[in-house]
Amino acid sequence: MKTCLVVDDSKVIRMVARKILQELEFEVLEAADGSEALEACKKKLPDGVLLDWNMPVMDGLEFLRALRALPGGNRPIVVFCTTENDMEHIQKAIEAGANEYIMKPFDSEIIQAKFAHVGLL
Repeated sequence: MKTCLVVDDSKVIRMVARKILQELEFEVLEAADGSEALEACKKKLPDGVLLDWNMPVMDGLEFLRALRALPGGNRPIVVFCTTENDMEHIQKAIEAGANEYIMKPFDSEIIQAKFAHVGLL
């Protein structure tokens, strides 16, 4: 079973994402900010990461850069999931190593399509 780490400071977003991902047969891990997510990744790298941008402690971009610097950190597929939709943010995310980008609000169809596109499904 593939694993997906959901990183978002909103408990509601994590809960919705968990439900969708479990229906897609993922084992789901959660983190409330980038720092928590980085610690989880140091223990065991997930197959995929669904990543929010704006979070306290460590934001999504900082986490992504730190993840990619870890041994094997280029392996997890990272899909940003955020309200930041301007080209500057999208370009920064891709340059930092994001594989794909989803806008909030999202639904099961969007997650399924993006995850299939990046090879997680």
